[in-house]
Amino acid sequence: MSILLEARGVSKKFGGLTAVDTFDYTLEHGAIASIIGPNGAGKTTFFNLVTGYYVPTTGGITFEG
Repeated sequence: MSILLEARGVSKKFGGLTAVDTFDYTLEHGAIASIIGPNGAGKTTFFNLVTGYYVPTTGGITFEG
């Protein structure tokens, strides 16, 4: 299968707070996946990075290449 979404080395910092730290994620076409974790783990921040609401501090995200 081909890659639908790929995040490599993605980090997001807000001042002195690191919300997402060096995150790698790959999602293939047709896959069903989720991101789970405790409150404050950075799940919503990562979602906002994927949608373009936030710009990553480091790393990059590609959608369909």
